[in-house]
Amino acid sequence: MPVTAFEFGERYKYQNGFGSYLETESISGALPIGQNSPQKPPYGLYAEKLSGTAFTAPRHENKQSWLYRILPSCAHPPFAPTADGPFKSDKPTDPAKLEYIPNQLRWDPFDHDDQTDFVSGLHLVAGAGDPTLKQGIGMYIYAAGKSMDEKSAFYSADGDLLIVSQDGVLDIRTELGWLLVRPMEICVIPRGIKYQVHLPSGPVRGYALELYQGHFALPELGPIGSNCLANARDFQAPVACFSEDSGATASEGPNAYTITVKFNNSLFQTKQAHTPFDVVAWHGNYYPYKYDLGRFNTIGSISFDHPDPSIFTVLSAPTDHPGTAVADFVIFPPRWLVAEDTFRPPWYHRNTMSEFMGLIAGEYDAKKGGRGGFMPGGASLHNVMSGHGPDAKSFEGASNAELKPALVGKGSCAFMFESCLMVGVTEWGLKMCKKVQEGYSEESWGGVQVHWKKPEGVSLISHLLK
Repeated sequence: MPVTAFEFGERYKYQNGFGSYLETESISGALPIGQNSPQKPPYGLYAEKLSGTAFTAPRHENKQSWLYRILPSCAHPPFAPTADGPFKSDKPTDPAKLEYIPNQLRWDPFDHDDQTDFVSGLHLVAGAGDPTLKQGIGMYIYAAGKSMDEKSAFYSADGDLLIVSQDGVLDIRTELGWLLVRPMEICVIPRGIKYQVHLPSGPVRGYALELYQGHFALPELGPIGSNCLANARDFQAPVACFSEDSGATASEGPNAYTITVKFNNSLFQTKQAHTPFDVVAWHGNYYPYKYDLGRFNTIGSISFDHPDPSIFTVLSAPTDHPGTAVADFVIFPPRWLVAEDTFRPPWYHRNTMSEFMGLIAGEYDAKKGGRGGFMPGGASLHNVMSGHGPDAKSFEGASNAELKPALVGKGSCAFMFESCLMVGVTEWGLKMCKKVQEGYSEESWGGVQVHWKKPEGVSLISHLLK
């Protein structure tokens, strides 16, 4: 710390900043000066505006970028529904068949799959809302064993995708440039941006959250001040990088590129005769980005009690109600615990928010690891008002531990997707994946001991009026 020592070395240059207005060109002079849409953009490029918010969104929320590309995105044949992919109504990840249950759930590590690419390896586990109304979220596991075809691209019209790499390296080519995403890194690919995922280190597995409404922001810091948690300068955005592959017109190229779009949780495809990765230059504040979780500046108590886990929030997607998020991305990284006379793990809890947790590496300090426990590549879901907290063994250990300064979570990082929404679980998540730990609740809390002893000689204080 504060920078993760990655086994797989970085490949690319980046621009730094969260929500910053950036500009980049892969050929000098490709960006127009002083205007966005000149009569004739430099070098015969087309100017294309990419809007991530309404034109009239408040300036501090407004998201847009101008792309200068060889051919515009509209130049393609019509899309047609495809039977491929995980979202069809006859598939166990169909979001229309979510089951809403109050039970605590935990999953063993999800299987790798060497037969799928990133798109076909997406499995919707849980979610809520409706992308047609731009409301809600989808929570995914991904497992893939092969790179996407070099003449293919994917984008989602439904929302922004937050990817949490757990095992294996993602080499992501986007319209705006390349991102290398390794375990202990996350990335966000905004709605509408085309991308292609390569697997330079072999099979991959991880988690993803699709945000149907709004965009992620850094949480407000309040009395913390102007720094800490995830600092804006540590987020990295791609630099422009383009390919040339087209004919004299958009329909005359020598190759066919398959473009797949996720649209209202269904997949559609078209084939076009030119590469979608032809953006020579761009400027704006609507772009993909990545972040090294090792750079998170953790805050904690230096006196007593365990603060609310909101102090570990990396990114937040707020609702219209201040302080309430449709999705928070929260991590539990290595950190020092020094609180006096305090039960140091997270306390027992019932929450108006739903909590989906995953483990990137190591062990989480409030849950036992190992077989049948909370393991890397697995997950848990504690839905709205479902009680949860340390398992019996963790409680006894923490209640009787010597309270000296302790570094917890070394080599570990857990995370949480927290939402104000009640989430439903797909058939794949409940049955088809065959990873649900049926004995989770009993094994975690069935053995919680009764320590209560009624004090002798003390009379009860009556609740009745005299």
